[in-house]
Amino acid sequence: MKNYISATFFLTLLTVGALLGLYFLPSMKLDGEQLRKVDLLADIRPDVEEVADSDTIVLPPPVKPIFVDTCKTGMTCIEDYSDSTMRGMKHFYEALSSIRTMKRPVRIAYFGDSFIEADIFTADLRERFQSEFGGCGVGYVPITSSISGYRPTVRHSFGGWNSHSSNDSVGFDRSLQDISGHYFFAREGAYVQLKGQSKYASHLDTCEVSTLYYLNKGFAGIRSQINGGADVLHEEPGNDRLQMLSVEGRIGQVKWSVEQSDSVTFFGAAMDGKQGVAVDNFSVRGSSGLHLRSIPLKTLKAFQRVRPYDLIVLQYGLNVATERGVNYESYKKGMLTVIAHLKEAFPEAAILLVSVGDREFKDDRRNGELRTMPGVKNLIRYQQSIAADSRIAFWNMYEAMGGEGSILDMIDRKMANLDYTHINFKGGKHLSGILFETLMYGKEQYEKRKAYEAE
Repeated sequence: MKNYISATFFLTLLTVGALLGLYFLPSMKLDGEQLRKVDLLADIRPDVEEVADSDTIVLPPPVKPIFVDTCKTGMTCIEDYSDSTMRGMKHFYEALSSIRTMKRPVRIAYFGDSFIEADIFTADLRERFQSEFGGCGVGYVPITSSISGYRPTVRHSFGGWNSHSSNDSVGFDRSLQDISGHYFFAREGAYVQLKGQSKYASHLDTCEVSTLYYLNKGFAGIRSQINGGADVLHEEPGNDRLQMLSVEGRIGQVKWSVEQSDSVTFFGAAMDGKQGVAVDNFSVRGSSGLHLRSIPLKTLKAFQRVRPYDLIVLQYGLNVATERGVNYESYKKGMLTVIAHLKEAFPEAAILLVSVGDREFKDDRRNGELRTMPGVKNLIRYQQSIAADSRIAFWNMYEAMGGEGSILDMIDRKMANLDYTHINFKGGKHLSGILFETLMYGKEQYEKRKAYEAE
């Protein structure tokens, strides 16, 4: 039998040689497809780690996660809808953070209806801020007031004035009104006196600065008297601009008297600290808030010049909501113009819209059962939409109160009146405490975000 071993060996050797030779051939294509290169030793070659040139490859920076705002469990947080114009809470939080270096108080203008009348709610909000950040005094007070006897935060007396209010049915000249919706003309013997007190809220017994605000076209002779001492005559020339006349000291009581006023429109007097926080209550009974757009832009800008505000709060709705109101579109359009008006007048101030609170009615379809007005819930949705469209901040007070039926619970706790609508001073203390804690938490979150983004 013929031996084929040698032939098989040479055939195998020839095949291996041919395959090794194919490795050195250039790459080839068949019908445009790249053919795989033959490498007979691929399975036994050691793996070689490719080393990149670190000088030529630029690695992307590590991705930093976006800062996520949180809200405490059980807290109704402020919703900030501000855009690049930053008309949400930013300016106010920054003002509080730099309060020790500011040469004036951080000021809050709190606009509202009868819900805050007589300094309900704002009195305790003021006390919380002044206890935390310093400051003293009740803030801005119109020359005269129909509810002065019910306001426990200042003893307010006056006489000899022709008073005009935006609530007047006739004879009110909108072009003359101040930021509070009032103006006053002096008769013979006109005076206004503010006296600090300590029976309700703290930091109100004395102040450091008292200021009288007026528009003087001619000549004014005005006397000031501090703590019942000797009075001082101030002779003020006119310049047809909003003016302020200030006195300083440890002021427990201040009296402003008009000796001569050729052509002067008077507005209000204030008791403030030189630093800290000031909270001005601008309540107008029966208002929907739309009256603010009738205040001349020139007047608001003048107040921004002499009494700048860092936070403007708008709290309305009691006089807008109806039992079963569904469509508040016309009110929304009106409030959008109000906010635009305030933005133009106070170009840096933060603006916070506070929703209407809980309000009950007797539902005849449920045997006279008391329940939250459906119109209130609908209005709150519109108010949130107003804040979102105008790019300001929003706080849902109805939700913070406890939502459905919460005013009934407050009545049971002696915090609200039996009209199922208005809170009393005890209720104001309770709700203002909730808002203050919410504002402080918002400030804390803002500062955390700012530090995080600076890293």
